[in-house]
Amino acid sequence: MNSRAQGVAGAPEGYDPYAFTPFAVTVDLAVFTVREGRLHVLLVERGEEPYRGRWALPGGFVAPRESAPQAARRELAEETGLDEDTVCEVHLEQLRTYTDPDRDPRMRVVSVAYAALLPDLPEPRGGGDAVSARWWVFGEGGTGAPGPLAFDHDTILADAHDRVGSKLEYTCLATAFCPAEFTLGELQQVYETVWGTALDRPNFRRKVLATSGFVEAVEGPPRRTGGRGKPAALYRAGTATVLHPPLLRPEGRTP
Repeated sequence: MNSRAQGVAGAPEGYDPYAFTPFAVTVDLAVFTVREGRLHVLLVERGEEPYRGRWALPGGFVAPRESAPQAARRELAEETGLDEDTVCEVHLEQLRTYTDPDRDPRMRVVSVAYAALLPDLPEPRGGGDAVSARWWVFGEGGTGAPGPLAFDHDTILADAHDRVGSKLEYTCLATAFCPAEFTLGELQQVYETVWGTALDRPNFRRKVLATSGFVEAVEGPPRRTGGRGKPAALYRAGTATVLHPPLLRPEGRTP
């Protein structure tokens, strides 16, 4: 047996795991939320090289005995301050894998990117090598953060936003941005902030209520939402996961 393979548990005889150039695996998180009627993304300010002082998506290296999903939820908890149980309930889905050989100047690093959707949260805290963390408004001009993001995170963020916007059309994903109980107005606001498009209120309400399992009415008093209108009824996420028919975004309208 090759002497170098002897120290690797379970290595088959004659196999040299050191024959290939080693590389690292990281996770990067595009974390979206709706705050004050606008779509926000969570960014951290890097405290170490490379890209010290630049803003980046939260994330980190996958530990030797850790899966990528486990690493993603660990990083999410560290950056948001959410407890373990809450993090396990957050909608977190794998986006894609980024493998450009030069994406990280330190060494060959492969990143497994995730998109996370959260209801409105308080200000985040920086974890690991981050100096600080904060929510930035996401819009047509990008995140509003000074300068481009570190690494290839602008690309990852754009891909994540496209994925979320598309999935709102044919899944019930929008409810992941809402609190446990919400009004149809709050649900509509999610669509408008993610899509950047105004929706007709009566038409939106009719489509939502006509889709079996999209939302369920909550028993009890309605919520007063301000203004002179009557209090709004409350709903919770239903049991459906797919929208039939899909809720397609209109074109050429702005909020």
